[in-house]
Amino acid sequence: MPGSSSKSPFSLTQGSARGRFYSDADGAEAGPKADKSARLDRQAMLLLAVHALFTCGNALSATFVNIYIWKIKQNYALLGWFAVVHQVVMSLTFWLAGKWVKEGNKMNALRGGVVAAAAFYGLVLTLGTRAADAVPLLGFVQGISSGLFWLSFNVVYFEITDPGNRDRFNGWTGLLGSLSGMLAPWLSGMLIAHSGGNAGYRLVFAISLAIFVAGAALTFGLHKRKPAGSYDWRIGLGGLLRIGSPWRSITWAMVAQGLREGIFGFVIALLVYTSTGSEMKLGSFSLYTSAAALISFWIAGRLLKPKGRYWGMFTGALMLILFIAPLFWGTGYSQLLIFGLGTAIFVPLYSIPSVSVVFDQIGGNEADVKQREERIILRELALNAGRFLGTIVFIVCVSRSANPTLIRVLLLVFGSSPLLVWALLRKRLRVAAAAIGGAKGQA
Repeated sequence: MPGSSSKSPFSLTQGSARGRFYSDADGAEAGPKADKSARLDRQAMLLLAVHALFTCGNALSATFVNIYIWKIKQNYALLGWFAVVHQVVMSLTFWLAGKWVKEGNKMNALRGGVVAAAAFYGLVLTLGTRAADAVPLLGFVQGISSGLFWLSFNVVYFEITDPGNRDRFNGWTGLLGSLSGMLAPWLSGMLIAHSGGNAGYRLVFAISLAIFVAGAALTFGLHKRKPAGSYDWRIGLGGLLRIGSPWRSITWAMVAQGLREGIFGFVIALLVYTSTGSEMKLGSFSLYTSAAALISFWIAGRLLKPKGRYWGMFTGALMLILFIAPLFWGTGYSQLLIFGLGTAIFVPLYSIPSVSVVFDQIGGNEADVKQREERIILRELALNAGRFLGTIVFIVCVSRSANPTLIRVLLLVFGSSPLLVWALLRKRLRVAAAAIGGAKGQA
């Protein structure tokens, strides 16, 4: 998902506000589209393909980079610092590259993110077993890659979708991401297990490198988009001080969402590996959980409508918390698999509304449309602030004690943040549903 957060000519970016849609091309109002608004055209499909290659390349190797480092130096805190450097550099890249994306060529930024991802795996291949000593450098390069790619991707995603087809695009990104997450880690685990030693890791990292090169080539098929306006380095932070500003609750919601992502992003895979000692088992875990997510995202993308986001997101958030409970029985493979499957089934109910409501707010009035880059950067900085906070707390705790019970408690505490996200976004979920319903009523 455009992450989790993305979309002909797309000369119009439309957002509902009081039953009207605003165009980023000239600020003029245009009537809402009817049935065609739910369709994705060729440029949207091409953007989905670039996204799929980027997620596939990462799905092949990202999990196993952490395992590779863990096998060299069995240190939870080291992996935490790897995540922290990545998060900090990604945040800085978002903020600094915002001017390039808004006033320059955002397609070059998208391309640069894919190229930087290729450079990251090239570095891992070059460093070999010295990679554990170069965690700051690796986190730095990966942060640049993530920042450039997701900033430009989210801006383009916003520009080529509207509230009528945004859930569909998000459903497809989740579907393709789940497909990549299902097959790629399983293939990686099989290759590593059968190759033995570090040869399998090097092969997997080399395949990821090739995929990112292909992804960079594919970006040349995307149309160059016109820059609009000048970049505001304050990225709308002043607006957060205004009482009643929707961005206050949205920003805090994104911080809360990041709390879970910061820890779960690397701890779960590590727990699977340490409990089984097998890369093949870790690949199979990804296969089973992503297969469940594949089906779930497909169903949610087709059936989840704006009017159903409120209770859909609440149900998803509650179930994400409840499925942490099996980990208190133990962190064996069976308990982790129950957790993984439950999370995979219900995460679309939570993630699709949380992404869509933010981008609907960006498109909700002409001022936000003109500052879409700044709004997207604000969203990502808030997410990374939550990830950073969660990861730092994790590092401090495991540096004192790596007791399994402590890790489970940390997973429960930070894993409960989706309910807080829903509470902070609940008013926006209702407003968005009413606005889109009113727009369709005028169609």
